[in-house]
Amino acid sequence: MYRPLLAIATVAMLSMTAFPQDKDAPADGGKESAEQIPIGYFLGLSMGQQLRQQGLKSDDFKVESIVSGMTDALDDKELEYSSEQIQEVARRFQQLVNDRFDDRMTQIRAKGEKWLEENLKKEGVKELAGGLQYKVLKEGDGGSPTPSDNVRVHYTGRLLNGEVFDSSVQRGEPAEFVVGQVIKGWQMALQKMQVGDKWMLYIPPELAYGERGSQPAIGPNEVLVFEVELLEIL
Repeated sequence: MYRPLLAIATVAMLSMTAFPQDKDAPADGGKESAEQIPIGYFLGLSMGQQLRQQGLKSDDFKVESIVSGMTDALDDKELEYSSEQIQEVARRFQQLVNDRFDDRMTQIRAKGEKWLEENLKKEGVKELAGGLQYKVLKEGDGGSPTPSDNVRVHYTGRLLNGEVFDSSVQRGEPAEFVVGQVIKGWQMALQKMQVGDKWMLYIPPELAYGERGSQPAIGPNEVLVFEVELLEIL
């Protein structure tokens, strides 16, 4: 199973070309300019965002301990704990991250399975072997492609919340590809479609991008919804 790496203070991701001098926040609580925001706040925000993405919460640790450990490292002080103790804490931390990750993946998968179960009850929705669901929006009368065929299609891909993550329609240019080189859900559907068909596809994660997802647009275990029109076999 894919798991997140133990990467916390990855400051290299920051895209700033210059840093302002660290200074105290204004006492009047007024809106700060970019030059007034402390570097420490910026680093803490970046670190906190990474920790949150790994499923951690503010009550999992004492913020003061982060400051203490960071200060010791920056000032090259003698550490409060032995290397053996630090290694044990690192092991426990990684286990916590893994457990939180597994919990999130279970929740996401359960949500997707429930959604597909309800979707299959809707009028016109059918299911192919393997769990791929589809609904015919428009019927064509052309041939059906094989895995080795090049095809031209128009499509729009959405997450379950309706967010569009990719669309040849929005780009104004159909996509061309070999049927056997796309995600399995597409392969299954395209070989059943005829030129001129337009289908809605409801693809479970195991027929799409699975536990890894396709970052940043598609997270792990995501059910994907596509509107696909088969325009031509090339």
